[in-house]
Amino acid sequence: MENPKKYILAIESSCDDTSAAVLCNTKVLSNVVATQEIHKQYGGVVPELASRAHQQNIVPVVHQALAKANIDKNQLSAIAFTRGPGLMGSLLVGTSFAKSLALGLHVPLIAVNHMEAHILAHFIDDKDQSAPAFPFLAMTISGGHTQIVKVTDHFKMEVLGETLDDAVGEAFDKSAKLMGLPYPGGPLIDKYAKLGNPGAYPFPKPKVDGLDFSFSGLKTSILYFLNRETQKDPGFVSQNINDICASVQFTILEILMDKLQLAVEQTGIKRIAIGGGVAANSGIRQRLVDAEEKLGWQTFIPKFEYCTDNAAMIGIVGYLKYEKGEFTDQSIAAKARYAIGSE
Repeated sequence: MENPKKYILAIESSCDDTSAAVLCNTKVLSNVVATQEIHKQYGGVVPELASRAHQQNIVPVVHQALAKANIDKNQLSAIAFTRGPGLMGSLLVGTSFAKSLALGLHVPLIAVNHMEAHILAHFIDDKDQSAPAFPFLAMTISGGHTQIVKVTDHFKMEVLGETLDDAVGEAFDKSAKLMGLPYPGGPLIDKYAKLGNPGAYPFPKPKVDGLDFSFSGLKTSILYFLNRETQKDPGFVSQNINDICASVQFTILEILMDKLQLAVEQTGIKRIAIGGGVAANSGIRQRLVDAEEKLGWQTFIPKFEYCTDNAAMIGIVGYLKYEKGEFTDQSIAAKARYAIGSE
């Protein structure tokens, strides 16, 4: 017997993207994202401005998601929302809206961990991606997080290693800023790296025990290198931007791949899934494709639109929790810090 249709409205507001999606069981009917342009002039996300923009965007974004899905709000089975982790002001907008809507429609409310959603985005039913079998290793790489997680079930996850300082996305963006590139700089490094020589300027890889990461030392070495070279030649960065970006990207990807290889050795698990905004980076995608051939890994790479912050990934977790009857009540509060596997 087929599963009856469940319509989940999902809301994501953890940082600077306001997103709403409608899922019918595991299929995405709509996934609307409003990106906030205001932060570019400040070179990074300004929390106060982000929460104000969410307040302006959330009603039109939800309205658009329902319209695109061709669903009336009275057909909704539940409301799922990002509880955390993220910026508190941003999370409060999404949490308050979801609670109010669920109360008004008399439907269940489902709280979702943003980081678990990045991992479970692989389970969205989409012809352009496939879901890994359990157990698998997930590497979540974004502007705020860098983690290696052992996943033995949809909701049984163990963090094996994480960053001790900066997240990988932050390392990309801050390195770009040192080169005078606009925010967000990560995608620009990826773009210029394709045209450069990754071996042009070797940067040191930090020595960190186990499966934990560190990126602050790398950032410092890039800063000193650029200062030294621009003192000799003020036009150094602009003349060598492709090679610098290729070298920076190569070093960051080496750090990620070294830790992934260690995780595979320690666990014996060769199924690897990536998630988070940096999973859109063409370099890491290529390295994982190469690893299938060279190391015998089975790799799972999400569609671009499910890498960056989006509500579809919140919706798939919402559906999986709906099936288990894991609902929350109106006393639920947003959590800026919200570890994987915690309540």
